[in-house]
Amino acid sequence: MAGDQQSALFQFASSFPPPPGVKFSYGTAGFRADASILTSTVFRAGILAALRSAKTRSVTGLMITASHNQVSDNGVKIADPSGGMMTQEWEPFADAIANASDPDELLKLINQFVIEKDIPFGRGQPAEVLLGRDTRPSGEALLEAAKQGVNAVGGAIAIDMGILTTPQLHWMVRCRNKGFKASESDYFAQLSNAFGCLMDLRPKKIKTDATDSKVIVDGANGVGGKKLAELEKRVKGLVIEVRNSGKGEGILNEGVGADYVQKEKLIPDGFGKSDAGTRCASLDGDADRLVYFRVLKNSEKVDLVDGDKILSLFALFIKEQMNLLGEKKEGIKLGIVQTAYANGASTDFLKQMGLEVVLTPTGVKYLHEKAAEYDLGIYFEANGHGTILFSEKLLSWLETRNAELSSTFAGSDTQKAALRLLAVSKLINQAVGDALSGLLLVEAILLYMRWSTERWSELYQDLPSRQIKVSVVDRTIITTTNAETVVVTPSGLQEAINSEVAKHVGGRSFVRPSGTENVVRVYAEASTQAAADCLAQSVAQHVKHFLTLATSN
Repeated sequence: MAGDQQSALFQFASSFPPPPGVKFSYGTAGFRADASILTSTVFRAGILAALRSAKTRSVTGLMITASHNQVSDNGVKIADPSGGMMTQEWEPFADAIANASDPDELLKLINQFVIEKDIPFGRGQPAEVLLGRDTRPSGEALLEAAKQGVNAVGGAIAIDMGILTTPQLHWMVRCRNKGFKASESDYFAQLSNAFGCLMDLRPKKIKTDATDSKVIVDGANGVGGKKLAELEKRVKGLVIEVRNSGKGEGILNEGVGADYVQKEKLIPDGFGKSDAGTRCASLDGDADRLVYFRVLKNSEKVDLVDGDKILSLFALFIKEQMNLLGEKKEGIKLGIVQTAYANGASTDFLKQMGLEVVLTPTGVKYLHEKAAEYDLGIYFEANGHGTILFSEKLLSWLETRNAELSSTFAGSDTQKAALRLLAVSKLINQAVGDALSGLLLVEAILLYMRWSTERWSELYQDLPSRQIKVSVVDRTIITTTNAETVVVTPSGLQEAINSEVAKHVGGRSFVRPSGTENVVRVYAEASTQAAADCLAQSVAQHVKHFLTLATSN
């Protein structure tokens, strides 16, 4: 790095001193913390995004959001040129520069990394970073810090794309690097056109009434509600009523949102008994998660239709279309990807359909990476984050099949199956989980099948489950294997878990250290809720016991 570039970078960094006594870690959510201590971290993330752009010779993205966290929090994450999460290979460097104690250390780390990775920093290689933020009050100031970070890298350009959902920014990065139009208007146009195509390809005998075509959506008082209201104007054949849009008195993610509904199974603010019988859905704060629910007439609880059932609905529809096309003869590989948190009943249901189901460690980056190994990979977490990935091989095959059938069997069920799958590939956001595109795909499939939310919910009965957080001194003592389902250390803990599981019919339990806080998460399933609760508590006690022994030694 030339002397003048080092001097400029040093001056920029001096304006953004790190908070004392705070250690940041880049995880699936990027960096996330109270917004008041994030300015330095976001500035350095801007440098990171610019270096990533220079190295890959592609556009990258930087999103400022804390998703489903409380409004006082914020965060920052990097979008890779594919539109997906930043490569895991760069995460240690992200941690290192975020925690550099002063400009001298920061400059030293950057110099070393630039040499190690042969990044053409200051060698005429332009870098371009798309910036986005959600509606949090702290977002505007943090965006300025991100711009300064990008500008600190010689020749790098920061482009402010405005207030966006997280998936919109990821979509824009992916499209820019594929040479496609990538404005917000283009995003809305692609989704609405693909939805319209799916609606046109429904069997002619299917007619839609007013009840079928209406969905009420909880926008979590965040950016998703605002964007969904804009998208609804372009969508024909579907009535979307947005509540908790962020325009009223409600607070972001407080008593609302997909995380609240999925975890608490309670009716969100703005909904009530009068909504019984109508399809309801909930987005999270940055609109990358989606869950559905039914309001029950005589309860504050909801009948939750979570990410597992969204995945099952997508899988049913896609398998039907692939069967019509005879994909088995073509060697097209379809795979389902879940984590150990997926309800066991959902995994059994998918396997009974004859689908290949694999588990990965918790975290979107692991799910996405595994799904990309298939010609058609579907992944979802129970929390409502997921998407569908189409390989170039599959898309080429679908285009070819459609062309062949249009000349000989135009309008046939087989040709329509090819067109439906091509429409799905445009409607779903293949960069990352997207609540807006996911909602439109759910609605299109339900209208295609003429299913109510109740009929959908009855695909299978969830096994009773319980999740517990155990506060610990050092979560890193626990290590796991087999997609986080088996404990490796401390020795003896897995045997204790096995002993507790054996006491319950249909019992299943695993533990894993949190990636963001000093707790160990305990998950348990059993044939009854009482048994699941008992199993979770017993395993939690073993976690406390074994970690106490480990720390005392």
